[in-house]
Amino acid sequence: MESKVGLGLVSLLLLLLSSLFSPSSSSAADDVKVAVKGEAAIAVTDDSFICATLDWWPSDKCDYGQCPWGSAGILNLDLDNKILSNAIKAFNPLRIRVGGSLQDQVVYEHTHSYNKKCPEFEKKDGGMFGFSEGCLGTQRWDQLNYLFNQTGALVTFGLNALNGRTRSKQSDSLFVGKWKNGNARHLMRYTHHKGYKIDSYELGNELCGSGVSGKLTAEQYAEDVIKMKKFLMKLYPDEGSRPKVLGPAGFYDRKWFETFLKATGPGVVDGVTHHTYNLGAGVDPTLIDKVQDPSYLDQIDKTYKDVSDTVKQFGPWTAPWVGEAGGAYNSGGKDVSNTFANGFWYLDQLGMTSKFNHKVFCRQALIGGNYALLNTTTFIPNPDFYGALLWHRLMGKEVLSTTHSGSPYLRAYAHCSRNTPGVTVVLINMSNSTSFDVSIVDDPNSSPSHQKKISSGGHAQREEYHLTPKDGNIQSDVLLLNGTPLKLTGSSDIPELNPTTVDASQPIHVAADSIVFARLQGFNAPACNSA
Repeated sequence: MESKVGLGLVSLLLLLLSSLFSPSSSSAADDVKVAVKGEAAIAVTDDSFICATLDWWPSDKCDYGQCPWGSAGILNLDLDNKILSNAIKAFNPLRIRVGGSLQDQVVYEHTHSYNKKCPEFEKKDGGMFGFSEGCLGTQRWDQLNYLFNQTGALVTFGLNALNGRTRSKQSDSLFVGKWKNGNARHLMRYTHHKGYKIDSYELGNELCGSGVSGKLTAEQYAEDVIKMKKFLMKLYPDEGSRPKVLGPAGFYDRKWFETFLKATGPGVVDGVTHHTYNLGAGVDPTLIDKVQDPSYLDQIDKTYKDVSDTVKQFGPWTAPWVGEAGGAYNSGGKDVSNTFANGFWYLDQLGMTSKFNHKVFCRQALIGGNYALLNTTTFIPNPDFYGALLWHRLMGKEVLSTTHSGSPYLRAYAHCSRNTPGVTVVLINMSNSTSFDVSIVDDPNSSPSHQKKISSGGHAQREEYHLTPKDGNIQSDVLLLNGTPLKLTGSSDIPELNPTTVDASQPIHVAADSIVFARLQGFNAPACNSA
């Protein structure tokens, strides 16, 4: 009898020691106070801040020994796929940018100025990005617009800016000669005649600064954009229905952007679009580390600030957009860009660009490549699709100053809530070992009348959306919402994204390797009272 009791005591002691030093309970959660300054917005985004791209890449677009585009390019995508249309409809509306590297090699079939056979993109030595000229056929343009109309998408269409131009003899990267815009004008006329709704037109792709596969001078590009604007003003006399004009759709170059904005002047450019791929090459073996490294992710902060400052100084009548961002270039990183881990980068970028008054953030891509929001083959949503959808549904356009003095691995962003009172915060925990208990408080630098800890304000409950990866594996492509895997319904609909309700007086628990959206109806933010 005594031996059994002794064994029991030993077992109990071992159990206590085991629990004490187990990874899940090796330390209590760190307490963090996140200060939100709700008196005034520091920036304002567009209502449709979330945007995704459709690209021209054919199935034989290959990088690093893999060809991840399949049949996801604009010319061969299955536009009748029910998951695709349901995914777009879920945003009500989703902003879609149609464009990409090959757009300056696209001609438009349904025009009097293009009478040749409508060719497909083919591999070509010496061609831009290794491909020949391709063609958008009349029937395909009609089919695309049927999808856009049925799903309520807000469409940006990128036009070919190099039609008629040739490479300079003095500089192989510089394109010279007049832009033959007749083909583009006929496309815009046809689109207008058919009653297709286009939110905006964008001229060229990655032709600014030093360019990627070619470039234009800022003065020449400005001249072409002014001509396009005048044409659209004539085609659409009613400003309310007139498509916006965007550009230059490339990587930021201070001098080039300044020259472009000074040359176009007021009333021409409605959005200054720039591209970012701040994670480097998709083949980089350290990509998985980069997306979790706050010091690395902070580096792009300066670019967003510089673009914002340039637009404010030289084009205060317009605003910056991120026109294309895929994180890692050359189709993204396999087993990273399509997984939960990429959400650390993606949602952090959404928060960061919002702070710097960017109106829109276009994710490369809606479908296609490793960085797609939808699986290229099955169309099943990847984790970042749901992150984008929650941002769109919960985060309003008024951006609030948000700070904390805790770990840099905890990111915090706050906006006025969309369509409801109060504030919504997104908390991103990039640490794989530390969890946080977060209290949201009024910024101590607010005016005395607003210096107080947040109370429930009559709202005893708080809505929370906890995002975690399946089995705790951040490289999983299965996302859990409040512990439940997100799966399409039997009819291929996007699942309901329901919150869990918690006591509003308790801190928000942010587990290691997780992302939390929390809607705080009791937060008294004057900036949101008129939102």
